[in-house]
Amino acid sequence: MSRIFVTGSADGLGRMAARLMVSDGHRVVLHARNEARAAEALAGVPRAETVVVGDLSSIEECRQIAAQVNKLGRFDAVIHNAGVGYREPKQTTADGLPHVFAINTLAPYVLTALIDKPKRLVYLSSGMHYSGDPSLKDLTWSKRAWNGSSAYADSKLHAQGLLLRRVARVSPSSQRRAGVDGCQGSQAG
Repeated sequence: MSRIFVTGSADGLGRMAARLMVSDGHRVVLHARNEARAAEALAGVPRAETVVVGDLSSIEECRQIAAQVNKLGRFDAVIHNAGVGYREPKQTTADGLPHVFAINTLAPYVLTALIDKPKRLVYLSSGMHYSGDPSLKDLTWSKRAWNGSSAYADSKLHAQGLLLRRVARVSPSSQRRAGVDGCQGSQAG
């Protein structure tokens, strides 16, 4: 069976996917943004191997997450599930970035770059990526008036389209997949 790391697995789709994979006999490592959420994640998926803790809105904590994952050894797959939704007010991270951009776009990129390459990389998205702006103008919403729905759509387009293309260039041996969560029990919105 496979060994799989799932970001954002304390609740919602991430926890549901982790439960299903564990019940199928896979070894699953969970992720949560803090210790309290880590306890919730393990309570929700008690047969998970362990939980990695770190806040995806912080570049430094993304580095720490990658280090924790690499210390655990090789993975067959990494599922980038974590995300924040379209109803987000404009929030700025400690790194000076919009919260939505940091978590939905930058964090998967940083983790993909720093985690030892698995056989498969999976990036979950939503159908809202179809309305994202592909121009890459004002990625951080510093010149535009904030629109949470548009910022979310942009972030999902960036993760799904642009990140997948970059990964294809730097890690051609990894299989890459993008998935759309549709109307599942997502915490994104």
